[in-house]
Amino acid sequence: MADRIDDVQVRPFEPADQTATRRLILDGLGEHFGFIDETVNPDLDDIYSNYVSPGHTFLVAVSGEQIVGAVTLLAENETVGRLARMSVSLAWRRQGIATALVGHLIAAAQERNFSRMVLAVQVPWIEAIGFYESCGFVEYARDEVDVHMELRLV
Repeated sequence: MADRIDDVQVRPFEPADQTATRRLILDGLGEHFGFIDETVNPDLDDIYSNYVSPGHTFLVAVSGEQIVGAVTLLAENETVGRLARMSVSLAWRRQGIATALVGHLIAAAQERNFSRMVLAVQVPWIEAIGFYESCGFVEYARDEVDVHMELRLV
């Protein structure tokens, strides 16, 4: 499941990636919100136990020894996977890394015979909504907080 975009490889998360991946995701949240309360993201304190061990797919994008992107596919049920925890380092954005991560996640969802993938993006996060639309996701619901999007796989 390795792919290269210049010198970036997408691969499954390994326990040795813990510290850098946690920092990457928290930094991304901090950039978006202007601050981050690290205590409201306890799932990131042990990514392997919270995501990999239960059977979810957690991928990282790596350049050399540096984690530059991450994303996960949560199995909501036997037919639906949820894209979550997408983050790309600020210095590495707009180089196709997020697109590659989503592509790998779609392949993983298809391997698991999911019929669709879903995600939620906060309403004001226009850039993220546009990105997911460019990947084929469409809005299926909206509330005061989130835009709910889906990608049909079959």
